[in-house]
Amino acid sequence: MNKHARQLKIREILQQNNVGNQHDLLQLLHDSGMKVAQATLSRDCAELGLIRSKTGGNYRLLFPDDNAGRIIKGLVGVEVLAVNSNETTVIIRTLPGRAHGVGSYLDQLRSPFILGTIAGDDTVLVIPNSVANISALISYIHKNLSKN
Repeated sequence: MNKHARQLKIREILQQNNVGNQHDLLQLLHDSGMKVAQATLSRDCAELGLIRSKTGGNYRLLFPDDNAGRIIKGLVGVEVLAVNSNETTVIIRTLPGRAHGVGSYLDQLRSPFILGTIAGDDTVLVIPNSVANISALISYIHKNLSKN
């Protein structure tokens, strides 16, 4: 079974069932005839962006709401004060205490332009995959941290 088919089956199961955790999801996959290792399922859940949310007193695995993503993007955008660069790196200045959240948000986007981020209290160091991509990286950051 290939990854795409497996992830489609995970979507189908979550749309048709209230699944409380990965163990339950693994059992439902096995019941449907799919043999999946826990580590593989964990990677699939991360790639699909599944979240575990408490609804009606019980936990449930859910796909994040696109509207929630826009809200988070807007909140992160408000926390950013400036984006600057030199020939090798990009620096993002944030409100005090917010650099970690901004860096984490950028990491979760998994941009091919970003090799990694390092966050302090009010500054995020963004390391590009190549110095040749600094301009494209700055555009990408502005696009993904806009308040819209």
